[in-house]
Amino acid sequence: MSVSFCLHPRWLVPVAPAGVLEQHALVVENGRIAAVLPSADARLRYAHLSHRDLPEHVLLPGLVNLHGHSAMTLLRGLADDLALMDWLNHHIWPAEKRHVSDEFVYDGSLLAMAEMLRCGTTTINDMYFHHEAVARAGLTAQMRTVVGCSILEFPTPYAADADAYIERALAAHARFQGEQLVRFTLAPHAPYTVSDATFRRVVQLAGQLDCAIHCHIHETREEVEGSLREHGVRPLARLASLGLLDMPLIAAHCVHLDDAEIALLARHRVGVAHNPSSNLKLASGLARIHDLRQAGVAVGIGTDGAASNNKLDMLAETRLAALLPKVQAADPRAIPATEALRMATLGGAEALGMAAEIGSLEVGKRADLLAVDLSDLATQPCYDPISHLVYAAGREQVSDVWVDGRQVLEQGRHTTLDPQQLKAKAGWWRDRVLADRHTGA
Repeated sequence: MSVSFCLHPRWLVPVAPAGVLEQHALVVENGRIAAVLPSADARLRYAHLSHRDLPEHVLLPGLVNLHGHSAMTLLRGLADDLALMDWLNHHIWPAEKRHVSDEFVYDGSLLAMAEMLRCGTTTINDMYFHHEAVARAGLTAQMRTVVGCSILEFPTPYAADADAYIERALAAHARFQGEQLVRFTLAPHAPYTVSDATFRRVVQLAGQLDCAIHCHIHETREEVEGSLREHGVRPLARLASLGLLDMPLIAAHCVHLDDAEIALLARHRVGVAHNPSSNLKLASGLARIHDLRQAGVAVGIGTDGAASNNKLDMLAETRLAALLPKVQAADPRAIPATEALRMATLGGAEALGMAAEIGSLEVGKRADLLAVDLSDLATQPCYDPISHLVYAAGREQVSDVWVDGRQVLEQGRHTTLDPQQLKAKAGWWRDRVLADRHTGA
């Protein structure tokens, strides 16, 4: 389908403004939303466009995955049921040291993007190595990709030290300037892997490049306790003193926050990436999402990587993001379905500083859309399509996806990627990683 067309869903959920529209159409011209209006009017006023009926579907903004490590999809299921630092130190980092390359990252990112697009995710805020490979994968998949350029102090096959990571980040940023679907963040990995001097340099460069910072923050109790031992303050206080909170910042996880820290995030307009499945699987804890939203913090939803989740399903994450706060607050009204859906769309866009472009079905925004078919028995009867999107629908019911007006999933089939080729690549990498583990190489 071209980038100019008209869709007629049974239900249209714009997110902003909140609510559900029936017997309405959405018009896309040149990749942007040109109008949202009654279907009868659209058929007359835009008769020159192609029209498509979606008779049992809900049309909504594309989902925004606010935190992921796409290439780690090739390590899915490699090491499960372990604490974070054991998982990282004894399994993930050793495997990455032996296998991560430009080819690994490109293949793994494409595999992840195929899964995410099939789930209705149109934007990924990534964080990994081989930044140019992630960007190329995004362009191949035609998925909106925010490339987080990982920065650490210790060496990997990708870079020898923090200066080398930064140098490679700057080169990748320069190479992809002007690409509509690709932008960059600087991504210092975490307070426990990055020095004060490097954080200060990241702040300076982010200001010069006019880009955001993406960092794991307050993910575990051990992280907080380690910061108190080493620096005498909790991680967020240390980062505040180094100027990170004065920059556009996406803070991933933020599980262990006190009241003062929540107020600090709100005051500095820090965006929080909530990763409920990963937090549960690694036993990191339950983030105080209801309190963060009550304080006015922009909260989006992320999947984290497939090695710690183990699926990249934003509909499943959105359901958890709605359910867990109800238990924490002992209040079923804590995060209603409408709020959870907003977090998965416009909330993520706000945290990324992209709310003027994506996250809701408003005139002038980029046409990042998904259609969910609610005709399945599992979503019958339908009294409230937003309720079904959050609590009942599965990713298999995502039928069509558009990014920037280009259709990337049509009736459940990829238009930009070859699933059979991706499966073959995944199998090749599986055999290579297994052979390495068996030989102890």
